[in-house]
Amino acid sequence: MALRPGALLAITGLVVALAYLGLCGLLFLRQRSLLYFPQPRSSDAAGQLLALPMADGPPGSEVLVSVRRRPGPKALLYFGGNAEAVAGQLPLLEAAFPEHSLYLMHYRGYGGSSGQPSELALFADALALFDRVRADHDHIAVLGRSLGSGVAVHLAARRPVARLVLVTPFDSIEAVASRQFPLVPVAVLLRDKYRSWADAPRVNAPTLLIAAKRDEVIPRAHTDALLSHFRPGVASLVVLPVDGHNAVEGSPGYVPLLREFSASRSAL
Repeated sequence: MALRPGALLAITGLVVALAYLGLCGLLFLRQRSLLYFPQPRSSDAAGQLLALPMADGPPGSEVLVSVRRRPGPKALLYFGGNAEAVAGQLPLLEAAFPEHSLYLMHYRGYGGSSGQPSELALFADALALFDRVRADHDHIAVLGRSLGSGVAVHLAARRPVARLVLVTPFDSIEAVASRQFPLVPVAVLLRDKYRSWADAPRVNAPTLLIAAKRDEVIPRAHTDALLSHFRPGVASLVVLPVDGHNAVEGSPGYVPLLREFSASRSAL
C-alpha cells in the first residue's frame, strides 16, 4: 500500500531528526577524543623530568614536566598543542629564551603523565606548575601554543606572569567548534570550552599574540577576536608570512621575535 504524501513527509522528517540526534550524541560522547590526541614521550627526549603530584588523582598519579635548568631568576612555562610531544620544543625554546630555565608540561595522558586530559585538569595542573616553579624563580614567562594558549591565558589571569606569548591562539574552542559544526548546538554539548576571551581582560602581563598569515585550523578571525578582549596596551599581534597552523615555528622570524619579546621591558 502506497503511503500518503503527508505520511511519507512525516517519516522522512523523523529519519532526519533521528540522524541529527544521533550525530549530536556521537559528537557529545566522542568530543574529547576529537580535541585531545595524547602523544608518548620519546625515550631519547632531552631534558630532565619533574613530577607534579595530582591533588585530585589517586595515590601515585602525577603530571610530568620536561625541564632544562639554567642559573638565574628567569623561567619559561610552555603549554603545547593538542597533538604535541612538547619535549621536541626544547631546542627551539633554548634558542628563543637563552636566559630562562624551561618547564614544558606534558598534559594528563601525554608523555607518561597520569590521567586523562580535560579543561579543568589542565588548568589545575598549570596553576600547580607555576606555584612550584615560583619557589625557585621570581620572573616567570608563559608560552602557550594552539590548545596551550587557552591554558596559558587562564594561568596568566590568575598568577603574576612576567610575559605571555600566545602562538596561533583562539578566542574559545567553543567558537572554533561552532564554525566547524554550524548545525550542532556546540554551546550545549561541549564540555571543554576554553573561553580565553573571558580571561583576557584579567591579564596584566605584556602579551604577544603570534598568528600565521593563513591558518586552516584556527582562522585568523578567532585570534583577532581574542586580541580585542585584552585591555588597551596589554597585548599586540604579529602575523608571520607563513601558510598553515603548524608553520609558524618554521618561520625565520619566529625565534628572533620570541627572543626580542622576552628581553623587552614592555609589549611590542
